Amino acid sequence: MLEPALKRMASTRALKVGHFLVEFATPGIGHILKSAGCEFVVLDTEHSGFSFETVRSTVQYCKAADLPIIVRVPSKEYHHIARAVDMGAEGVMLPMVGSAAEAQQILDCLKYPPVGGRGAIFQFAHDDYQSGTALDKIKAANARTALFVQIETAEGVANADEIAAVDGVDVLWVGHFDLSNSLGIPGQFDHPEFIKATDAVIKAARKHGKSAGRLIPTVEQSIELYKYGFDFISYSGDVWAFHGAIQNAVNDIREGCASTSKQRAKPTDKKKSAEKKSSKKK
Repeated sequence: MLEPALKRMASTRALKVGHFLVEFATPGIGHILKSAGCEFVVLDTEHSGFSFETVRSTVQYCKAADLPIIVRVPSKEYHHIARAVDMGAEGVMLPMVGSAAEAQQILDCLKYPPVGGRGAIFQFAHDDYQSGTALDKIKAANARTALFVQIETAEGVANADEIAAVDGVDVLWVGHFDLSNSLGIPGQFDHPEFIKATDAVIKAARKHGKSAGRLIPTVEQSIELYKYGFDFISYSGDVWAFHGAIQNAVNDIREGCASTSKQRAKPTDKKKSAEKKSSKKK
């Protein structure tokens, strides 16, 4: 049976560092991220154009690299949640979870009976096509699948304690941009209301022994927010990391070449000056 790596990670407050995929889902991506030191990856289907066919392939790429994958599904609909785990996703992330009732509804789609009401299929992608009894498969799947709920609305913050108390919720994940929008302070992450809301989520997670996660754009902020209480840290996402690295390199090259151009101009200027002096002597 497959190991419940994400469940095991969520059971401690130790640092876990991963990465978001919103643009690149190539065959080598799992091995690239694993060799870079990532401990998990989030595949986004809420905002990206990734289809379920892409989910199916990317899950296998990450399995081959022994890299746990969380699929952020686009809605709380049964067919989005159940299909993601049927295709082998070890964890699912749900946007804009606002209440304990919603969290329980998600678990009903995620887990097999008697815990939930997920439709059964065995010897399939989620169990690595292995044979075995239905009862063993059900127990293993329920023990392995991890739930990441996004707290990114004022309602979610108000109900964070009740959401964290739900058995089966593993990680409270702060969706910082949407949360700031919901609070009426778009992008103002140092605003007292945003800080107060984040404090409430961290407090709820700690109280109920759950992990707290966030996508964080920089190394400096990642360190700062780990000290603050986030232990599942997604360092940026593929498109932003790629863009930033290329932009920095291009700017450095242009700056370096500009300096070189000035240095090259100096000998030419000296030569012209010498030629002028020579012509005056004549």
